[in-house]
Amino acid sequence: MFKSGAFVAEHVDPVDEAQIQPNGVDLTVEAVLEQVEAGRIGRDGKSIGDREARQPEGDDDTFDLPPGGYILQYAETISIPEGHVGFLYPRSSLMRNSCMLNTAVWDAGYTGKGEGLLEVHHDVELERGARVAQLVLSEAAHEGAYDGSYQEERLE
Repeated sequence: MFKSGAFVAEHVDPVDEAQIQPNGVDLTVEAVLEQVEAGRIGRDGKSIGDREARQPEGDDDTFDLPPGGYILQYAETISIPEGHVGFLYPRSSLMRNSCMLNTAVWDAGYTGKGEGLLEVHHDVELERGARVAQLVLSEAAHEGAYDGSYQEERLE
């Protein structure tokens, strides 16, 4: 069963009232990156290719993005509670602007500031702090908790 937005909000920091939806919490953009070097995913490990941060245009914190693939870094810290699994879905305003956000499952026990792959199919302006995705939590049976290489990512 999926949990209420109020429940999800207890596991997102920071969060304001405008981000809380009936069935989840909206996540916002902190940074936009472009991958500039090949990565590798093998049977015995992985490496993430080098990335460069896109700079906002002008003084208004807006990223002008031509068609291509970009890494979005979310501003909020997520903590997936025991007995749950997290799913992240794009907000419909992204799709209505010819963009798609690809995400992965967040296992119970994960804590960090995640990332997603933004596919831009037509020029778009994206402002830092804009709500781009919605986190939902579902009850889930599991053995153990997440303890992978992305645990506590981007938490300084």
